[in-house]
Amino acid sequence: MKIKIEKKAFPLSQPFAITGYTFTASDTVHVTLEEDGYTGRGEGAGVYYCGESGDTMAAQLAEIAGEVKSGLTRADVKALLPTGGARNALDSALWDLEAKRAGKTIWELLKVTPKKLISVATLGIDTPAKMAAAAQKYAQYPNLKIKLSGDDPITKLEAIRAARPDAALIVDVNQGWTFDELKEYTPAAQKLGIAMIEQPLKRGGDAELEGFKSAVPLGADESCLNVAEYEVAAKRYDVVNIKLDKCGGLTEGLEIVQLAQRDGKGLMIGNMTGSSLSMAPAYVIGQYCQFVDIDGPLFLAQDIENNLTYGDGGIVTIPTPALWG
Repeated sequence: MKIKIEKKAFPLSQPFAITGYTFTASDTVHVTLEEDGYTGRGEGAGVYYCGESGDTMAAQLAEIAGEVKSGLTRADVKALLPTGGARNALDSALWDLEAKRAGKTIWELLKVTPKKLISVATLGIDTPAKMAAAAQKYAQYPNLKIKLSGDDPITKLEAIRAARPDAALIVDVNQGWTFDELKEYTPAAQKLGIAMIEQPLKRGGDAELEGFKSAVPLGADESCLNVAEYEVAAKRYDVVNIKLDKCGGLTEGLEIVQLAQRDGKGLMIGNMTGSSLSMAPAYVIGQYCQFVDIDGPLFLAQDIENNLTYGDGGIVTIPTPALWG
C-alpha cells in the first residue's frame, strides 16, 4: 500500500471569530492511499485547542508510513495513532479505499439509505447589528448556529432573533461561560427559543453540570473528544457533538453514535472547518443526528473539486464517489 501525505492550507474568505480564537485559514493534512490500482483519500483538519496543525498531523502520519506500506486495517490505525486529525485523515482514506475496491458506495458498505442533510449556517462573534445582518444574509438557511462569548450574549441573541424569527437557533459558547453565567443566561435563551447550548463551560471544568437540570438542552463538544470521554460527558450533557477530527475518524464516530443511541442522548455532527473532503465522511454521521453542522466549506475562499453543494433550505448534496466514499 502506498501512502501520500500532503499539508494543505485553505484560506478563509474572511476571518472567523469564536471565543478566544480567530481563524484565517483551515490548516489540513491530506492522505492518499493506493493499492492494487485503487485510490482512497481522506482529510484531517486537526483540533486547534489540542495543539494540532498541518505540521503535527503530517509528522504523526510520517512516523507510521512504514506500517501503512505493509498494509493495515482500521483497527490497526486506532492502535497506531491517538485520536485527532491525523487518525481521521488515515481512517477516512481507508474507508474510501475499501469502497473503491469493493465497487460500492459508502452507503452500500454500511447498509444505510442516505438522506440529504440540512446544515446550519454558523455566525461568528461580532456586534449585535453585524450578527443580525449575517443572520439575514443566510436567509435561505432555516437553522443557524450562533457563536457567543461572555460579551453581552443575550443582546446578540435578541438581535438575531428579531432578524430571523423563523430560524431554529443553537448557541455555541466554546467554553466561554462560567456556571453562574450559564444559569443567568439560560432563562432568556429559553424565551428566545434556543434549541441547544453547546459547550458553555470549560473542558475539564464542567463537573457542576452533573445533576443540573437546564431549561435548554446542553451539548458537549470540547468536553467529549472521543469514546474514552463519552461516559463522563453523558452524565453532564443532553447532546454529544461528534467531530471526526476529535474522535479520530468515521470508525470511532460510529461507535459514539451507538453509545449515544443506547443512552437516549441527542447527537450533533460538527466540523473543524476543512474542505468538502472533510465533510463527506461526516455526512455519514449526520444521518443519525438531530443537529447538523457541516458548513465548513462555506468559509473557504475556494473548495476542492467534486465538492458538496449548499442549496436553498440549507440542503447539502450527498457526497459523490468522485469526492469520497
